[in-house]
Amino acid sequence: MELWYTEKQTEGYGITAKISETYVSEQTDFQKLDMIETEEFGTMLVLDGMVMTTDKDEFVYHEMVAHPALYTHPDPKHVLVVGGGDGGVIREILKHPEVEKAVLVEIDGKVIEYSKKYLPNIAGGLDDPRVEVIVNDGFMHIHDHKNSYDVIMVDSTEPVGPAVNLFTRGFYQGIFDALKEDGIFVAQTDNPWFKADLIESVNRDVKEVFPIVRVYWANVPTYPSGLWTFTLGSKKHDPLQVDESSIPEIDTKYYSPRLHKAAFALPKFVEDLVK
Repeated sequence: MELWYTEKQTEGYGITAKISETYVSEQTDFQKLDMIETEEFGTMLVLDGMVMTTDKDEFVYHEMVAHPALYTHPDPKHVLVVGGGDGGVIREILKHPEVEKAVLVEIDGKVIEYSKKYLPNIAGGLDDPRVEVIVNDGFMHIHDHKNSYDVIMVDSTEPVGPAVNLFTRGFYQGIFDALKEDGIFVAQTDNPWFKADLIESVNRDVKEVFPIVRVYWANVPTYPSGLWTFTLGSKKHDPLQVDESSIPEIDTKYYSPRLHKAAFALPKFVEDLVK
């Protein structure tokens, strides 16, 4: 008998993958967590029925959360990741030698535990001496750390369950206050095919807080529609003003100096959402 996992991305559309093994299926204190082996995408982390990451395509999302902001900021010494317990964004941050400390605040310790066990290529950087891992509420951490970070990255699930508070204007104001005077923040902001209203509302809220706001995109096959957006808010530095020739070639599979500005060139229907 064949076993298939299906994520119902809307009431009338979903993505499905053939499963060869189930490693974990557990209700944690915060969400339903599944770690499964798929024939097409390798090991897959699923939270509350939504694909979070897979062995095969994880590099796209994690590189695009981390590098555009880190190459826009001239000296990102202290970086915070809210969520991201799989460790992928941390792994990418550690490729920047100027980063002195990277703090990960993940509300669900089980995500960290199982990612280390079943996704070692993604989670391997969590034990690096430059990394501090905190199992706590990222919303509260930001509230308690004013003027502390150069860059803050929000690697959250969709706005359901424990991530609901991470898509509010109050959270973006808290991020602004937790950043230093020339700080930058970036968050994943879902897809424009099924969540156009979310992209519009996030863009509106972030513009009320940050003087510079840019939306960019990447192709992530296992995320709804494959077209995924990210919203960057900056106090001072504009990613579109970065000199591409100053960006070094690092060990990436998706992000590159040529892609840095290109990713901010939006399809017209997405551009219209964020005017």
